[in-house]
Amino acid sequence: MSTENSIIETAKQTIEMESKAILNLSSLVTEDFAAAVNLIYNSKGRVIITGIGKSAIIGNKIVATLNSTGTPAIFMHAADAIHGDLGLILNDDVVICLSKSGNTPEIKVIIPLIKRANNKMIAITGNTNSFLAQHADYVLNAYVEKEACPNNLAPTTSTTAQLVIGDALAVCLLNLRGFSSTDFAKYHPGGALGKKLYLRVEDISSTNEKPAVNGDASIKEVIVEITAKMLGVTAVVDNNEIIGIITDGDLRRMLTKVDDFSNLTAKDIMGANPKRIQANAMAIEALEIMEANDISQLLVEHEGKYAGVVHLHDLIKEGII
Repeated sequence: MSTENSIIETAKQTIEMESKAILNLSSLVTEDFAAAVNLIYNSKGRVIITGIGKSAIIGNKIVATLNSTGTPAIFMHAADAIHGDLGLILNDDVVICLSKSGNTPEIKVIIPLIKRANNKMIAITGNTNSFLAQHADYVLNAYVEKEACPNNLAPTTSTTAQLVIGDALAVCLLNLRGFSSTDFAKYHPGGALGKKLYLRVEDISSTNEKPAVNGDASIKEVIVEITAKMLGVTAVVDNNEIIGIITDGDLRRMLTKVDDFSNLTAKDIMGANPKRIQANAMAIEALEIMEANDISQLLVEHEGKYAGVVHLHDLIKEGII
């Protein structure tokens, strides 16, 4: 077998092994899982997640997921806990401890200290007979038959299992809280993801020029308006109500059909009943309309009146695409 084929085969085996292990986790979900979710949901405090080594890295990811979906969480490294960081844990906090073996020295040291403070503790471990499992209030079984590592040593499948259980916790809590896309936007105001969730059409169109001509405008007036406003389009309006649209493309098509346009008006070449969008609609909706109709500009309305233009380039600039 060539080196390239060997690499591909190893990659496939790793993915298949981990996917089978993850699928098996569903059979390990017990009443403890539901009780753990309800404990966190009804808690007045935060979730404190602790672990060491690769479990600590997974713990940080679970903390990030919980925070972004409405459950306040903090990571506390198990090694740092015994050197002062135990002070992070407040009376109403729920502690989640991650450990594949459940018997690492650092975990054994901090568990009695956590229990002494009467904080409830949830274990995510692959060993339900471990010191951690025996002292936890609830045990979430993260057992995997073996690591994807050929030596069965490097944490691979086991850390993936921990991560999936963390995701399952977060999603269950999200559902209980009725956490919506609007709520999600509050926690993700930055970047393309946030903009897709909160940016509205009027946020973009209000910064653009507002090209407009009346229906009796001459073709020269139309060309001057489109050129001046630099959006490649103008609305045709009557009492500031949209009656049509003229684009650069409409002008080019007109020139292929007539030699003399001195007597033509905007009404003669406009596209009637153009696609439009409400000013308070989400910007992502504007993109969907543009893509569905293969257009680059969209007229904007507010309370039945012409309110401006949103251009595909605006959406690209804002990172919506």
